[in-house]
Amino acid sequence: MSIEDAADGAWPGRSAGRLDAVDRAIIAELLRDGRISVRALAENVHVSRANAYARLTRLMDDGVITGFTAELAPHRAGLGTSAYVSITIEQNSWRAVSAGLKEIAYVEHFAMLGGDFDVLALVRAPDNAALRHVVLERIQDIPGVRATRTWLVFDEARGRGAAWGTPPGG
Repeated sequence: MSIEDAADGAWPGRSAGRLDAVDRAIIAELLRDGRISVRALAENVHVSRANAYARLTRLMDDGVITGFTAELAPHRAGLGTSAYVSITIEQNSWRAVSAGLKEIAYVEHFAMLGGDFDVLALVRAPDNAALRHVVLERIQDIPGVRATRTWLVFDEARGRGAAWGTPPGG
């Protein structure tokens, strides 16, 4: 991240800006149902429709809410094989590796880490053959990738996450 990217002081690992109780309630409602109407959202968080709309717009403009999406059951959607792939990269190759991973089908998420390896990617593929192609032919072909290690996912569950409906520390 460059200094220009962090002009607002939002450096990685630092605390985010403050959200009040209404902002947190709006986030909680949207995480529960991303298709909720502004009218219903306003009723559920006990503010006017105009206030809910203005807050929602501000949360999007500030980058707190970055988009809306559907949650899929990967297996039912034809992605029967999931794996976490750790990736060891050459020093100073993060930008090139990141750009390469963004272009690979079936790479759902990846993050740069500190520890025994540099990047952890979640890959969801139709089957083991597709997973093999992604790891051995696509990921390992990215300039700067030195090594990979793959862990198959046998089962998964969603955790509780942050308690958006309550104040921090509450």
